[in-house]
Amino acid sequence: MTKHVQNTLKFEEEFLSSYAQKSAHTKGRREVLANDGLRTEFQRDRDRILHSKAFRRLKHKTQVFLSPEGDHYRTRLTHTLEVSQIARTIARALRLNEDLTEAIALGHDLGHTPYGHGGERALNEFTHFKHNEQSLRIVEVLENNGKGLNLTQEVRDGILNHCSNMNAATLEGHIVAWSDRIAYINHDIDDAARGGIIKEKSIPKKFTDALGDSSAARINSMILDIIDFSFDKPFVRPSKKFEELIGGLRQFMFDNVYLSSEAKAEEQKAVDLIKFLYRYFYDNISRVPKQYLELSGTKEQKVCDYISSMSDNYAVKIYEEICIPKSWNKL
Repeated sequence: MTKHVQNTLKFEEEFLSSYAQKSAHTKGRREVLANDGLRTEFQRDRDRILHSKAFRRLKHKTQVFLSPEGDHYRTRLTHTLEVSQIARTIARALRLNEDLTEAIALGHDLGHTPYGHGGERALNEFTHFKHNEQSLRIVEVLENNGKGLNLTQEVRDGILNHCSNMNAATLEGHIVAWSDRIAYINHDIDDAARGGIIKEKSIPKKFTDALGDSSAARINSMILDIIDFSFDKPFVRPSKKFEELIGGLRQFMFDNVYLSSEAKAEEQKAVDLIKFLYRYFYDNISRVPKQYLELSGTKEQKVCDYISSMSDNYAVKIYEEICIPKSWNKL
């Protein structure tokens, strides 16, 4: 072990909270890696995720607005980066492991389908499909030509358990779960207002009075509450008051944006497209690329692996190749 890594491990032992997951005490990987001389195990995981193909595909996957026209709407990639920033801020303030937190945040949504939760629901009608479980499958199996990324147990656990009804094994994993909610609630409000779906003044006054009248103010209020309530405690969560406010604001978004707005008007078409692709490739399994057929798993899993790896635009391209006749251009 080089002095660079030793210095980092020493810093963690001396300055991080007793509740932090120290790099030196990781449960490790399935396959041991030789030390590279510069990075701790969690830093290596962060970099492995950042350089993966699945991470790059996030830039072309829906967050809320389907294939939005305009440069300023969020995609799954920008959502991931915002979650990472919020999570790192909280981890630093609580003296928890920022590198582990960042790695979990960067990998938490790798398994999302084209068209976001609409695509997830479509696949789940045919077989069990959850994006958090698919995110884990990507880092364990699908990436690196079927070898996976060989991440540490703590990162894999955080990715699997980032959803609101899950319970991560580390406080760093809990940070990402709350940061995910903080990010999507606030940036979805921002995007919905930009798209004319809602107006900032339509947000109930009880939320703006308590949290702030802008996305930046609300994010800041939520982060500060989690830090103040959780500092030097064996848990990470907001106070009861703020947990209710966050839940209430989330419900406001479901009522006004996620389930009943013009922003979702095209979603049924996206759902139908994903369903068509599933039926087609299930009935024509030989058309699934070889790289997916050669992996372990059921027929249903292999079809889901292929479809969930698609970007929004690629899913449309494949649909058109199957359904739209090509012009005859032979001379």
